[in-house]
Amino acid sequence: MLVYLLATVLLGALLAPPFFWAAQWLVAHRWLIFLARFDFETFFHRALLIAAVILLWPIARSLSVRSLTDLQLERNSRWRGDLVAGFVCSSVPLLCCAAILLATPIYSIRNIIDWPAVGKAVAAAAVVPLIEEAFFRGLILGILLKTGRRYLSIFLTSALYSIVHFLKAPEHTSTMVAWTSGFNSIANAFVQFADPVLIGAGFTTLFLIGWILADARLQTQSLWMPIGLHAGWVLTAGVFNKIALRKMIALPWLGKNLLVGIIPLAVAGVTWLIVRTWFKHRNARGT
Repeated sequence: MLVYLLATVLLGALLAPPFFWAAQWLVAHRWLIFLARFDFETFFHRALLIAAVILLWPIARSLSVRSLTDLQLERNSRWRGDLVAGFVCSSVPLLCCAAILLATPIYSIRNIIDWPAVGKAVAAAAVVPLIEEAFFRGLILGILLKTGRRYLSIFLTSALYSIVHFLKAPEHTSTMVAWTSGFNSIANAFVQFADPVLIGAGFTTLFLIGWILADARLQTQSLWMPIGLHAGWVLTAGVFNKIALRKMIALPWLGKNLLVGIIPLAVAGVTWLIVRTWFKHRNARGT
């Protein structure tokens, strides 16, 4: 696993510059103009995800993972109900939080809403959960569960999930992109760990979200409910950021979006209670 993670970072760092240059070439030729708004750090983060997907097959083969049962996953005949339940459990509490925040001086509705950006947020909610749940709760957690240490496996998977999302170099770290720019982003990605407020506001919330997703995966022995939960969070937070204007950052209570801060941490806790209640209802109905 350590070799896989290091290889993912190395491949991602090498892929990021060509991706960025390709995007600049497309923009220069008046194709996919929207790519011009993204800086190198965005391409680097996406390159890491692509590298992780590319290396999935060899790592799975090397660990003798040939079926879902090898990852402690089973076919779920109730996948539709679990998918919808996960989406509702995560989106409703976050929507309530968003409505309350709009009533405060922190947020207001934008005068002009960028509807294409809203559409991209919807598309991200459909794609990102599938990729990340297959990777983190499917492969990584499944492999760690082979050790027989359930809670340690959840802890390590949740920590990795949080670190991957938390580690991001500041915007415009690499103004002049070269072949070494990806490694420069890696070096600057650890800057946030010097700020205890950011750690408490961002890392902790992402860790709890990762734990909730892992718990849902183990309770249902499938990825459908985690995918629903993940989609609900991504869609609600993403759309809210496009239609609402943030007027201030109130760290550690609230950060740059609805998934960072003590308030989102509390909302995630409420979501976990709702999910646990759903498990009891689901299991009772199943028996």
